[in-house]
Amino acid sequence: MTDHPKTPILDRVMRPADLKQLSDAELRKLAHEVRDETISAVSVTGGHLGAGLGVVELTVALHAVFDTPRDKIIWDVGHQCYPHKILTERRDRIRTLRQKDGLSGFTKRSESPYDPFGAAHSSTSISAALGFAVARDLGGSPAEGAGDAIAVIGDGAMSAGMAYEAMNNAGHLKKRLIVILNDNEMSIAPPVGAMSAYLSRLYAEEPFQEFKAAAKGAVSLLPEPFREGAKRAKDMLKGIAVGGTLFEQLGFSYLGPIDGHDMDQLLPVLRTVKARATGPILIHVLTKKGKGYGPAEKARDKGHGVSKFNVVTGEQKKAPSNAPSYTSVFAQSLLQHAAEDDKICAVTAAMPDGTGLDLFAKRYPSRCFDVGIAEQHGVTFSAALAAGGMKPFCAMYSTFLQRGYDQVVHDVAIQRLPVRFAIDRAGLVGADGATHAGAFDVAFLANLPGFVVMAAADEAELKHMVATAVAHDDGPIAFRFPRGEGKGVDLPERGTPLEIGKGRILSQGSRVALLSFGTRLTEVEKAAEALAGKGITPTVADARFAKPLDRDMILNLAAQHEALITIEEGALGGFGSHVAQLLANEGVFDKGLKYRSMVLPDTFIDQASPSDMYAVAGMNAEQIEAKVLDVLGIAQIGAQRA
Repeated sequence: MTDHPKTPILDRVMRPADLKQLSDAELRKLAHEVRDETISAVSVTGGHLGAGLGVVELTVALHAVFDTPRDKIIWDVGHQCYPHKILTERRDRIRTLRQKDGLSGFTKRSESPYDPFGAAHSSTSISAALGFAVARDLGGSPAEGAGDAIAVIGDGAMSAGMAYEAMNNAGHLKKRLIVILNDNEMSIAPPVGAMSAYLSRLYAEEPFQEFKAAAKGAVSLLPEPFREGAKRAKDMLKGIAVGGTLFEQLGFSYLGPIDGHDMDQLLPVLRTVKARATGPILIHVLTKKGKGYGPAEKARDKGHGVSKFNVVTGEQKKAPSNAPSYTSVFAQSLLQHAAEDDKICAVTAAMPDGTGLDLFAKRYPSRCFDVGIAEQHGVTFSAALAAGGMKPFCAMYSTFLQRGYDQVVHDVAIQRLPVRFAIDRAGLVGADGATHAGAFDVAFLANLPGFVVMAAADEAELKHMVATAVAHDDGPIAFRFPRGEGKGVDLPERGTPLEIGKGRILSQGSRVALLSFGTRLTEVEKAAEALAGKGITPTVADARFAKPLDRDMILNLAAQHEALITIEEGALGGFGSHVAQLLANEGVFDKGLKYRSMVLPDTFIDQASPSDMYAVAGMNAEQIEAKVLDVLGIAQIGAQRA
């Protein structure tokens, strides 16, 4: 269903400045229309639905009160930015969200001046807002002007240490800075930890709620003679309810909690803060993820990430699966081993569903740990679990493991602790674009002494790599696998540990050897088949290991062929670079070997389908075939037959 909703007020809004002409009653109606437009757009494109629906009123109120793009609204993560994009001169393109050459699913500086700071990883907004505030006070002059800095951060994102580092610094600097805590009691998964419990107490305690009901609205709206007395009463009652607030101890003035879906509360509070704030202030706003759309409100994840759907029923249009996903194969394999080994435990950072560990948590709740959006803590926690005699599997997306890299080096690698890293979302991931690409993990792990780094070529290989990790107690080990379905190969009943550092030859040929690392093997085999039709039969090999390399296999391939080409779903500096180092050290290049390494290009690739993204990267079967012809000096044959 792609019919556009009726939006008479929204149709009058070309840019945020137009909201200044609307009455408060019209702003309330506008919020309903923005919600309808968001639902309609995401039904066509798929994407992050629930988060945006939860901040519709807040988005309208912020743009009505503040003067963007001079004032900087910084959306943490960016999952919730679709209503913001609708109001900021991008409504005409909103149905291109997450599509090739379309709008990003996150905020993006190069896309619009209304996106002052790009986001897709969480917990960066307060640091960024403080940077803008300090730049403003030091005389910085961005093209759009320097005004207020407003960070909008969710309660889930507040579980990351970076948010507190920023608040601590902001409280010290005492700059005018506005932080809006969007408290919906849910990020992607239900929030975990003491912070969530603390926020719950902030608005659950009865005395505070009674005071809030009696004195609805900001204290500073009261006439001057009453303001000081009301402030004392507020402080006293707040102290009775929660013993003061953490935020005030960090140097922030605290307002709230207020109903984030009630424009009669949002507008006056924001107007007052804009008019009178001097130092850092935190506004605690309560919202509901998926608000206003029944199917999202009823969904377990509140409609966090959806495919295209029917607006009336909410039914998602997911293509039938022909093969199990890599994530599910990992999860089921880990469960199989955990049933036999009570030392196996699992750690994730706020992504239990995405990493498949929700299944592990149901079966073995005492051995599964969701540490919240806290990758650094998750890695060090895993390191100590290993030191304590357990077999931890630290399951994180490649793009999020980057956040814990110092801990990987210092707490895991240097101490040679046997942490098992299960790295999901390896390679290019499609609609989430550059921010979520698993491009760098091989490069940043394979250069660490004592690390074993593997990549599964298919789902059967993944089962073997899980078994390999279970059996490996001599230092850290990592295995990577992509998002999405496997190839549909026959799966073994159980995985068998691989010999560390040993690859495999899949087909023997001549002249050129294609050495694949990871799931590009499918494209390599397609290229080899096409080349066979041209009279060229490459040798095809699966490296399995980026570290340690299969030294004998690689040197034999180099000795027996005039050309060797490596193919990997990662950035420069990874598997191919290690192979080149080996060949150089062994003097192979002195004897005339033609060597090429196919890696992701030295650029960030925007969102599109994975196939389109790999076409941009030059790593699909056709491009592998062309590379072979070029290296062998017979590219003209391909051109003539094309």
